[in-house]
Amino acid sequence: MNPLRIALTLALGAVGGFVCWQLTAPLPWMIGAMTVVTAAAVAGFPVRAWRGLRSVMLTILGVLLGSAFTPDLLSHLKAWPVSLAALFLYCALSLAVGMAYFRLVAKLDRATSFFAATPGGLAEMTAVGGEMGGDERTISLLHAVRILLTVMTIPIWFRLFAGYVPQASAAVSVGLTGIPLDELAKLGACAVGGYALGTWLRIPAGNMLGPMMVSAVAHMTGLTAARPPVELVSAAQVVLGVAVGNRFAGTTMQEVVRPIGHGVAFAVILLGIAVLSAWALHPVTGLSTQALTLAYAPGGVTEMSLVALALSIDVAFVATHHAARLLIVVTFAAPAFRLLSRRRPNGT
Repeated sequence: MNPLRIALTLALGAVGGFVCWQLTAPLPWMIGAMTVVTAAAVAGFPVRAWRGLRSVMLTILGVLLGSAFTPDLLSHLKAWPVSLAALFLYCALSLAVGMAYFRLVAKLDRATSFFAATPGGLAEMTAVGGEMGGDERTISLLHAVRILLTVMTIPIWFRLFAGYVPQASAAVSVGLTGIPLDELAKLGACAVGGYALGTWLRIPAGNMLGPMMVSAVAHMTGLTAARPPVELVSAAQVVLGVAVGNRFAGTTMQEVVRPIGHGVAFAVILLGIAVLSAWALHPVTGLSTQALTLAYAPGGVTEMSLVALALSIDVAFVATHHAARLLIVVTFAAPAFRLLSRRRPNGT
């Protein structure tokens, strides 16, 4: 760990976030930090992120996302089972199309193609893909491009082309001094207890989903109605943006041009599948196409939940669907690949 390099990278990300905030961009602190650090990494600057700090900040974001689970949420749950069940079809279709693209167009090996085509689980799919004989660097890079492009394009598209204006009430506007100490203590308990729960259950992205679940229970039962203060949320978004951009560290422009090109193409394909899924499910479920698009968009669970928050779209709905998608991918990807390998032993 290099503290000076980490501090300079965080400062660089904060500058990018501040510029985007001044420009009133959607989700400015995360997108700004992500953009600047990604550019610096590809340009060869020695950027560095601290995984421990990211883990701490994810607990804060988990508590924030859990605050969207209000007591009146139960009345809306009856419309969710269809869209949640359809995630299995979405994952299967995305995997099939993605693997075909990476095999036929990108000419990647079978293991790398399979785990790069899974619609979620960057860290998990990179690790499992490497164990199964895939190229970890390529898998990681293709997933990073998927997340980066999705997070950068979705909010801007909604704002510029869909005419979607967020409601002011959705913003996290309460500062640290505006929250009573007892409420801060409750939020802190949600973070610590949720982190312990996520670690104990060993669920994917448990350091965020654990606090989100505990926070959701606390908010749905009326134990608290508070949200984490804006200072911590903004700092957490900068750290998250820096972590995404740092995934490109150690790469050169020559090394990443081809994988980035294929990653962009696959991200566009997944976005197209997400939009088509939203259009197909809208008349069946009665849910808005905006919420369904975000729920099926191929970004990370944390990133897309924050996008939903920034755009005033049902955060609980979006977060639940992305958590379910991640669980499906992490649970079934390795067994599905083993089954595919047994049927095609010669690597065809």
